[in-house]
Amino acid sequence: MTLTSLQQQPADALLALIKLHNEDPREDKIDLGVGVYRTDTGATPVFAAVKAAEARLLETQTSKAYLGPEGDMGFVHALMPYVFGKQDPTMGGRIDGMQAPGGTGAVRLAVALARKAGIKRIWMGTPSWPNHAQIAADVGVEIKGFTHATKAGTVDMDALRFAIEAAQDGDAIMLHGCCHNPSGIDYTNAQWDEIAALVKAKGILPILDLAYQGLGQGMEEDAYGVRRVLAEVPEALIAYSCDKNFGYYRDRVGALYVLAAQADQVGAILSNGHALARACWSMPPDHGGAVVRLILEDAALTASWLNELDVMRARMNEVRARLGAAGMQGSVDFTPFGTQNGLFSIVPLTGEQVLAMREKHAVYMAGSGRINVAGLTMGNIDKFIAAVADVTK
Repeated sequence: MTLTSLQQQPADALLALIKLHNEDPREDKIDLGVGVYRTDTGATPVFAAVKAAEARLLETQTSKAYLGPEGDMGFVHALMPYVFGKQDPTMGGRIDGMQAPGGTGAVRLAVALARKAGIKRIWMGTPSWPNHAQIAADVGVEIKGFTHATKAGTVDMDALRFAIEAAQDGDAIMLHGCCHNPSGIDYTNAQWDEIAALVKAKGILPILDLAYQGLGQGMEEDAYGVRRVLAEVPEALIAYSCDKNFGYYRDRVGALYVLAAQADQVGAILSNGHALARACWSMPPDHGGAVVRLILEDAALTASWLNELDVMRARMNEVRARLGAAGMQGSVDFTPFGTQNGLFSIVPLTGEQVLAMREKHAVYMAGSGRINVAGLTMGNIDKFIAAVADVTK
């Protein structure tokens, strides 16, 4: 076998969508495809807190020497009170972590670590972030899907209960901590209470993906599910991303945290994470992690960051409220969109209707119907709603 045996892989659909959007000459075109936050003018700006911390890093950093596979542990530990609570973020020494290249790196490391520990199958609500399944397949772990949400736009708790009941020894379950990608449909606090109890009773390993903390209801509110599960189970893996809530997409800032049954087991678990990371990316890029650490170490920069995050969340909630108020448009009921969270939602359109949105109305969205709600503004949202009504009438 040689490299010539490799088959051409299909181009990433979203990247192709970007190209089509960029080449469209219509001035009123709308891009709802790529999952980044946008302001009401369509910009994805660098946070002021990030700019200030980057300037400080430029002046004070004295070396670019290797940090090791664990990355910047000051960054890893500075995040922990926001993720796990300020009272006892280590849960008596049972939680610690390591830096990873973005949320993607953290998820991959979590799946690889689970596999090394003997996990053979991961249960996951579908649809989910497409890379979840791709990572699991590449690592060699089976994905077993269950329906995440009903057609009415609510969580399908019956499907989740059935999945947990059907899980076996050696299984894990992947759960989105908040702002579900791609549906925007989250578990309520009461549902998280039940999930935590069910996972504990079944004895399966939870893998919690917290990629959008602060973009749903708030930093504390969005951490409820993760904290509730961790309060019940002996072990867990938590993948965290700073790419969205710090606007650090291209610099790849993330972390993997482990919860061990006993504090004296954390070091051994993380040593396996270090070994896996060493063989994959050796060490994560330092710049973004160092900047986030500087922000979280400075009260003024932290306040600036949280204020900017509040502005982002308020704008997306304003868009969602407008969508929810639109009610039934054509065959689409937008009412549930008003109570969903985060960047994404799914508009129930066929492939032909998605194509009609693009060709007839210059609205660009994923073929699945997933939209980035931050691509909508008070200036274009009525056009979008009218377009949906037109293609589904």
